[in-house]
Parts: sequence; structure tokens; C-alpha cells
Amino acid sequence: MTVAARVPRRKKAGPDAADLLAWYDRHRRVMPWRALKGQRTPPYRVWLSEIMLQQTTVKTVGPYFEKFLTKWPTVDALAAASLDDVLRAWAGLGYYARARNLHACARAVVERHNGIFPDTIDGLLALPGIGDYTAAAVGAIAFDAPVVPVDGNVERVITRLYAVEDALPAAKPQIKQLATALLPAQRSGDFAQALMDLGATICSPKRPACALCPWSESCVAYAQGRQEEFPHKAAKKEGKLRRGAAFVVVRDDGFILLRTRPDKGLLAQMTEVPGTAWSHDFDLADAEAAAPLKANWRRLPGVVEHTFTHFPLELTVFVARVPKSSKAPKDMRWSAVKDVQDEALPTVMRKVLAHAFETPVPARGPVRRSAR
Repeated sequence: MTVAARVPRRKKAGPDAADLLAWYDRHRRVMPWRALKGQRTPPYRVWLSEIMLQQTTVKTVGPYFEKFLTKWPTVDALAAASLDDVLRAWAGLGYYARARNLHACARAVVERHNGIFPDTIDGLLALPGIGDYTAAAVGAIAFDAPVVPVDGNVERVITRLYAVEDALPAAKPQIKQLATALLPAQRSGDFAQALMDLGATICSPKRPACALCPWSESCVAYAQGRQEEFPHKAAKKEGKLRRGAAFVVVRDDGFILLRTRPDKGLLAQMTEVPGTAWSHDFDLADAEAAAPLKANWRRLPGVVEHTFTHFPLELTVFVARVPKSSKAPKDMRWSAVKDVQDEALPTVMRKVLAHAFETPVPARGPVRRSAR
């Protein structure tokens, strides 16, 4: 129990949006996508930042947001870019379906709306990759629509404010209803951002700074000394471990063998080194049979570990060096090692390459048997 929890204040009749807005006016966070006080953020900036911020921290998103704005300052510019370029710029942010949806949405805004984002919730929801939360965020922040976007921060604030006992995700409709009931008659956009800031800076998951909260006197969980108990969450089912092998081939002239993943499915259209399928019953003894070409393969010690949303993954890495004359197998290509950083490599593949190059790639030697 925190110190604040041991000395509860007298509970008010209910939270007042005016108190939160007054707090926000004094303590609002400065972020590259947020307009100055009294100004409204353009919808392109709101939309771009909100897509990037899904499942990602503000600290991580900042440099990516700036990079995207420099390369594509308008939705028209982003729509005119190739998907490959967008995926390359996105590489490292994870959840790559967001990048594909981002590009598709930009094109839809240009093709259907002449490059102007629709200013209604229904119009926003009709665009690719925009769901309830993103539509509400763009609607409220860019157009001052009377809606509340409910993200993880807002869920935490509301469940503590009213001591919502139902567990997430079942409690989501109730949380949305409670948050909407707090909306002020004006400044919907500021109210939405104030809720987000409150959850991010004061009403934190652990050790919330309740003494500094503008709503502490109205907070049921605070009055009960139970603020860190909320929100309740249903137990997650952990996915079954999958395994596989990855093959890092370096040509004598400093080129590495790469390929592009299929158009659909996990990490669609991203770049990777060749490898096996990822499966629960992967047999390491069969790995070299899946190698992309004949070479003196050497298995590196240890494994590369990565966790996707639905399952953990372990990859065994094999490395080899081949002559400059080696041809790329079908649907694969050689890329200069110095240029690999510009490829659309997902985080798991960057881990594979880091693992490979931390261990020197062996000089070419006798060719060992390997299929293909």
C-alpha cells in the first residue's frame, strides 16, 4: 500500500472534467505530434502518431514519427510512396500489419477524399486500418468530436476512478460508457489527451502519484486504498513455443542472401534471411536440409529468442560464407551488408543478424551436403 493510500482524502460527489482540463493546461506533455496550447493538431499528424503508438511507447515512436514526417510530410506524399519504402521506414516498430494498413489508408484518403481526412467517425471508420479507438482519437483530437478514445491509459484511469470490478476485456463497454459520461461540452480533444496524459504520468500501473491527481478526491479505488489493484485483467493464455532455423549466407564480396516474406500472414512482405518454417514440432536434425544453397554451414551456439503477440519463438542460426560467383536461389536476392540496415527487416531478423555477426562468419572451407 502506498503512502497516499494510507491517508485518503474525503471523497467528492464525482469527478469534474474541468478539474482535469485545468490540470492538463498546466502539465500537458510536449510531444512532436501534439499541437501547441490553443491549437488543433492536423488529422494527418494525429492519425500517423496514433497508428505508430499502438502497442508501442511514446519514447520509441518519437524518432519514427519525425522520420516519417520528413520523408512524407503529407498524406498525399505517403500515398505516393511505395509499400517497400514504407516498410523499410517502419522496420523496428513491430506489428507490421500497421505499416501496410497505414499505406493503404493513405491511398484511400487520397483516392476517396482528395487527400482530406473525413471529419466524421463513420467516415474515419470506413478507411482501411482505422478501428474504433483510432477513429475516436482522430475525431476528438483533430476535429473536437464529442467522443473519448479509450486506450490502456484511459482504461486504467477509469477503472480506478470507479473501482470497476469486471476484468478486461469484458469491462471495455462499461469503461467506454463511464468515460463518455465525463465528456465536457467543449474541448473534447483536450479532454481525450488529458485522460491519456493522466494515465501515462500520474495514474501509472505501479505506485501511482495519487496525491498529485486532480481527481483523487473523487476516486473510489483511492478512497479504498486499492488503486494498484485496477484494472483487473483476465488471465492470458500463453502461446505454445515455436522453433525454427535461420540461414545467414555471406558472399566473399560482402553481400548477404535475403528474401521477401509472402504477401499475407505474419510479417507479410517484410525482408528476412532464408529459414525453415516456425513450428511446434521443429526438428533441428532436419534443419540443414532446408538450407537455401550448398555451403559449409556452421551452427552458432545458443538461439535467438523473440516473442510475438501469440507465441514465443526460438531460432537456431546457421552461418556460411560462399564465393562471389554464387547465384541467388529463386525468389531470393543478394544485398550488400552495408545496406542491410535499410531493408525492411523485422526485429526478429535484426536479432538473427546481430547474433550471426557477433560470431565471425567462418572462411570458406569444404562444402558440406545440403539440399537445394
